[in-house]
Amino acid sequence: MRLVLLLGLIVLVIATLMPRLRTLIQRPSPRAARRDELVKDPVCQTYVLLSRAVHAEVGGATVHFCSRDCAERYRRGDRRA
Repeated sequence: MRLVLLLGLIVLVIATLMPRLRTLIQRPSPRAARRDELVKDPVCQTYVLLSRAVHAEVGGATVHFCSRDCAERYRRGDRRA
């Protein structure tokens, strides 16, 4: 009888703690949180989330744009808004 009560108590404790353990396990990593920083488009001077930006390698460096149009304008040398 004691064994059944002990097992029931263990199951109850685990069921109570599981939601909290899941949130600890599923927290985004600091690297993922950093991806949502704002970057400035060099053509139109707007800010865009890094995770949504259009990326291009220019002269060995990564440049971020708000759209493909701005990336093309940058490649052509037309850097006016």
